Amino acid sequence: QLQLVESGGGLVQPGGSLRLSCTSSIWTFDYYAIGWFRQAPGKEREGVSCLSSSDLSTYYSDSVKGRFTISKDSAKNTMYLQMNSLKPEDTAIYYCAVCGYCQGYVCDDVLGQGTQVTVSS
Repeated sequence: QLQLVESGGGLVQPGGSLRLSCTSSIWTFDYYAIGWFRQAPGKEREGVSCLSSSDLSTYYSDSVKGRFTISKDSAKNTMYLQMNSLKPEDTAIYYCAVCGYCQGYVCDDVLGQGTQVTVSS
């Protein structure tokens, strides 16, 4: 049984937008910090964003700050990553995650299965 399930990935042109979603039937997102990270081919895993459960603070890596927005809908137990002004270097598999607390923009204790995002013309 998958603990976290992502959706919303796909192919988009540079400058375009995508919204990733992540749901769980096991983890209640109000009780944990939630986040996203990504891994591009041949590169190390990279934290993208984290949303704190305690005060709803949000954190972003410098590479996505101002372009990506993390959020959640508690009623639906769903988290989102709105990605705007996408660049080819944003191409990666994106994973949602839950963790005890944000370590800056990093949250990767429990991972989803990933969704592919490809930014290309």
